[in-house]
Amino acid sequence: MDATIKRRKTLQVAVGHVMVGSEHPVMVQSMTNTDTTDAVATAQQVFELAQVGSEVVRITVNSPEAAARVAEIRQRLDDMGCNVPLVGDFHFNGERLLKDYPDCARALGKYRINPGNVGKGAKGDEKFAYMIRAAAEYGKPVRIGVNWGSLDQALLARMLDMNSRAANPQPLEVVMREALITSALESADKAMELGLPANQILLSCKVSNVQDLITVYRDLGSRCAFPLHLGLTEAGMGSKGIVASSAALAVLLQEGIGDTIRISLTPQPGEARTKEVVVAQELLQTMGLRSFTPLVTACPGCGRTTSTFFQELADSIQTFLREQMPVWRLQYPGVEDMKVAVMGCVVNGPGESKLADIGISLPGTGEVPVAPVYVDGQKDVTLKGDNIAQDFRAIVENYVQTRYGEGGAKRREGVTRTIPIRQL
Repeated sequence: MDATIKRRKTLQVAVGHVMVGSEHPVMVQSMTNTDTTDAVATAQQVFELAQVGSEVVRITVNSPEAAARVAEIRQRLDDMGCNVPLVGDFHFNGERLLKDYPDCARALGKYRINPGNVGKGAKGDEKFAYMIRAAAEYGKPVRIGVNWGSLDQALLARMLDMNSRAANPQPLEVVMREALITSALESADKAMELGLPANQILLSCKVSNVQDLITVYRDLGSRCAFPLHLGLTEAGMGSKGIVASSAALAVLLQEGIGDTIRISLTPQPGEARTKEVVVAQELLQTMGLRSFTPLVTACPGCGRTTSTFFQELADSIQTFLREQMPVWRLQYPGVEDMKVAVMGCVVNGPGESKLADIGISLPGTGEVPVAPVYVDGQKDVTLKGDNIAQDFRAIVENYVQTRYGEGGAKRREGVTRTIPIRQL
């Protein structure tokens, strides 16, 4: 998918086999919420996240017991044919875990270090130095991840003191934003002094407020060439978390800022962890930055569409398309760009269906109970009866095989669509 957004120029970093930064696509990542000491459950959740499309998965490494299971988790994933890189999330005791469990240090694809949680004073400097030297020794990149809720208090106190003595003191929120950026940049400088190459460093400065996040990353992006990981920390649950994350990240991505993203959703009871990956993908795809899976265009419904049939069909088709992608991605190159329309009445139904690769216009209230299907802009068949849903799904499957299967590229080159005048 072509994008008109000009990306910020950055260094490129290898996280396992995944390249981040520079001209590489914005990467989607996620994090497990299993207990890492449960290697079976953690490996299974990593696998599920990777199957949906998380290109890197972070796991908590918070105890000797957790560190001792990381290599096993890596092996289980390899046995499942899943090569997604694992990121170790270290806080407070990372240097000890990396020292005592070298298999853990080797198995991880990247380390995440929070400067605010490494330690205080000279002892903290020693712990930070050990982790950086371990990363350099094992050839692992590091994300220096500063967080609003765990900001280095000594640094903040120093900056507040300097601000209080300034001729024109800045508001507290301005000083805190600058402290976040300073913590990240100073830590990156220390890491390079300790021998970690610049092209093995990523930065993040996460906050939980939309406007603060935008302001921080605009400033941070203008002051360094490191790849930046975007995410609204503690975004929240459900629609609130989705809307807040999208509002913040969309602005920054539109400005070319951001090389990896995570949507930090609090799962609703019973909700799959994979939801945050789907949201991240849909954000990038609807902005035209990447393509992951065919998306379904569907009308919101009105008084003309009192039946819920079109809603159920749109949902089932979207679910079906996403479930097929792990296989289709390998068998049918380009299928992720396919556009499908499921419309509920004659007002916009035929027009939207013609604009999609394949679309169906279902009958609205009082309309003739038939459903014309359009393929590549042309009416292909009219469905009716009790099996419209099954028939349309079969048409979609056949279309994927025909258009994106072997030899499909030649057929795609000759596809043209009739665009209704009312749509221009």
